[in-house]
Amino acid sequence: MSKGLLLVGEPMGLLIAKQEGALETVRDYSLAVAGAEFNVATGISRLGLKVSYLTKLGDDPFGKLIESTLRGNGIDSSLVSYSSKERTGFMLKGKVSKGDPQIFYFRSGSAASTLSESDVEKIDFTKFSHIHLTGIAPALSETTLKAVYKMIELGRKAGLYISFDPNLRPQLWASRELMVKTLNDLASKADLVMPGDGEGDILCGSSEPEKIAAFYQKLGAKSVIVKCGPQGAYYATPEKTGKVAGFIIDKVVDTVGAGDGFAAGVLSGLMEGIDFDKAVERGCAIGAIQCTFTGDNEGLPTPKQLQDFMSSHKRRDF
Repeated sequence: MSKGLLLVGEPMGLLIAKQEGALETVRDYSLAVAGAEFNVATGISRLGLKVSYLTKLGDDPFGKLIESTLRGNGIDSSLVSYSSKERTGFMLKGKVSKGDPQIFYFRSGSAASTLSESDVEKIDFTKFSHIHLTGIAPALSETTLKAVYKMIELGRKAGLYISFDPNLRPQLWASRELMVKTLNDLASKADLVMPGDGEGDILCGSSEPEKIAAFYQKLGAKSVIVKCGPQGAYYATPEKTGKVAGFIIDKVVDTVGAGDGFAAGVLSGLMEGIDFDKAVERGCAIGAIQCTFTGDNEGLPTPKQLQDFMSSHKRRDF
């Protein structure tokens, strides 16, 4: 029986504006579920692979919506627990015709921020082959930071492949300096790090893909994939380096969730044992697909949808 992917994070209720304009002027919203790790989990599940999500929810309508959505997307929710004291986090997302949408969080002191080492110690790591972490969970609280380090420790002991996406959320950190120091330390312990070129500028002082990859490999990461937006991605493993060209799409509708789609593509490929460069190519494809949808995860494809897209869309020069 094949093993699955383990994630930890904070899924949130998502209210998406139906009209453009400042959030305080919007009167009509649609309801969905958001969260970087939730997006990755959804992408992995839609591609037919096993995935489990460790999180804590409030005993409230948002919490119940999230758990039912996890199950509806085929994501294992056996590691989900509920808090009777803290609420589920939620967020507002604006609507735009170009650029990035306005985002506003209501997540401080949420149920997910109370996750701790004891929650991680209850996990049977032998059920999994891969762990995917982002820089969001470590930013939520001191206890979630310790939980992430404990997950790396126990996952490493169990021989799991550990991937890490910095997924910068500066507003969640006490300072930029603490964010950079913590995320780079976590990255140093991963088998695979997946920063964006813009994140590299903040985390290691360069937006050049080759320099970003060299920085993280020197820190201790085995492999690095640098996301270069629509251009594609650059990768460096212990054996080789290379560039993978991005896919051309007619129109960018919303870039939110593209990086998570990229991660789902790469990780699903690695879980299936395909060549590293082909896994990166799959990541580029799903990232591009996601940019053509308004929601954070609505565009995440099935295997057939992915294959159809890859065979029908041209690539950029890179």
